[in-house]
Amino acid sequence: MTGYQEILTDPSYSGQIITMTYPLIGNYGVNDEDSESRRVFAEGFIVRELSRTYSNWRAGQSLDQYLKDAGVPGISDIDTRSLVRHIRERGSMRGCLSTSHTDEQAVIERARSAPEMIGSDLASVVTCREPYVWTDAQSQAYGSPILLHPNTSVDAKTSPRFHVVAYDFGLKHNSLRNLAALGCRVTVVPAHTSAEDVIDLKPDGVWLSNGPGDPEPLTGVVANLKKLIGRYPIFGICLGHQLMGLAFGGRTYKLPFGHHGGNQPVKDLMTGRVEITAQNHGFAVDADSLPADCEVTHINLNDNTVEGLRHRSLPVYSVQYHPEAGPGPHDPSYLFDKFVEMIEQNRKHKAEV
Repeated sequence: MTGYQEILTDPSYSGQIITMTYPLIGNYGVNDEDSESRRVFAEGFIVRELSRTYSNWRAGQSLDQYLKDAGVPGISDIDTRSLVRHIRERGSMRGCLSTSHTDEQAVIERARSAPEMIGSDLASVVTCREPYVWTDAQSQAYGSPILLHPNTSVDAKTSPRFHVVAYDFGLKHNSLRNLAALGCRVTVVPAHTSAEDVIDLKPDGVWLSNGPGDPEPLTGVVANLKKLIGRYPIFGICLGHQLMGLAFGGRTYKLPFGHHGGNQPVKDLMTGRVEITAQNHGFAVDADSLPADCEVTHINLNDNTVEGLRHRSLPVYSVQYHPEAGPGPHDPSYLFDKFVEMIEQNRKHKAEV
């Protein structure tokens, strides 16, 4: 119902055509504040009905004009729920939106010739090109721990307590806003930044972002993570979670359908608590491939796939879902608090040693 702008600008959707199942999309327009990255990364957009008018005090333009300005094709008047039922039966598949072909078979062949997701290193395509320090242009993160925990100091952003290096595999701005809201100065680095360069930045913790594509081609990234594990507290989400699984010595595999949308139930095996989460991923960590010093902490209640990991003795953990989800749900936002608490405990431990 909401969140189409955040979805379109989520780099995790690079290389993908997005289908929205809610029957009316675009009724509140698009604004300058809700983009999750520097541009639209989706390859195409499919809706049942595009709202021809939009009404919201924050809106600056229509969804239709937004896609046109971005050069991204969209199509409406499609029975999107029928399309989703088809995908549920057949699995995720390649597709094509075309305005230049009148021959149906030619369009089908063009879709079939598109590269498959398996083996695709899309993180290297969407990552930033140079390191930069995040400056929070927005006063409040959506789902921010400050909103949820009023006792958090409002001076956290003006007087950062910790320095976090964030690997950009296709990150969303709301993750950086959440870290900044909890008192972190965040330096964002490209996906293939060496472990040695990260060490030179003298961080208190390392954060691994979400991102698109297959994690297995990122062998250089995995090698860098192996050097950083045990040196710093590390928190990974989505693709960062999968890369952490590979760095632990595990394997990943392609899911037949993937997990998408904002209503995925996840169980925390440590507490028994069930969270409703936002997800967007096509790969998962193989639980049976993980070594004894790595523990599965969360599972998806729909298919029992791995949704969270932690090292049994080191300050390292990761989740497959999105605790930073802009429109929500915000059940997992506490994971940012947990990361900062882990950094603080690690700093105290070092001081004692």
